[in-house]
Amino acid sequence: MRRAFAALAISLALAACAEPKWAPDADVQRAAYVSPEPPSITLYTAIRNSNGEGGHSAILVNSGQRVMFDPAGTWWHSNTAERNDVIFGMTPTMLDFYIDYHARETYHVVEQKIYVSPEVAALAMAKVQANGAVPKAMCGANVSNILNDLPGFQSIPQTFYPAKIMRAFEKLPNVQTRKFYDDDSDDNTGLLAAQTGGTVVSAATP
Repeated sequence: MRRAFAALAISLALAACAEPKWAPDADVQRAAYVSPEPPSITLYTAIRNSNGEGGHSAILVNSGQRVMFDPAGTWWHSNTAERNDVIFGMTPTMLDFYIDYHARETYHVVEQKIYVSPEVAALAMAKVQANGAVPKAMCGANVSNILNDLPGFQSIPQTFYPAKIMRAFEKLPNVQTRKFYDDDSDDNTGLLAAQTGGTVVSAATP
């Protein structure tokens, strides 16, 4: 099953090129944020309000510092630094910006947090940084692959569908769940420009 899933992932990856980014060391060090919370893994899922389908998956990893693995994501901010879909500098303000960017009239955001051992958090941090840039439409495949390979998360299926990952994640022990709704326009270009204090030409959905 794993081999078939990997083969399908490779074929889809060939159809859409990833966009690698590699922030300089100085930018990563400048952006680094150390959270006072215990080590944790948090799944973020954008869910379409009209039909409950998932539009995007991402993982917030808190281990030494806090980063967002946002595969093929479109959110950014000048106060953060990105290396191949890993966003450094996820302060409380940046996390609020990230959630606000994804929650709008057509989507709500589901946050599912699990506190984990330092060893599991460190392994998750290593895996997201080693993953590499992700092609469009492959967020679910990459998120589920990483989660499925972590101790305690093996019940997460390898899948392309963010909602399926979310439903499996909610069955794990001691999950803390929050949902975020907003009535902002579906065109989040203006919101991103306001967050970054500049002009953004376009912002993809979701």
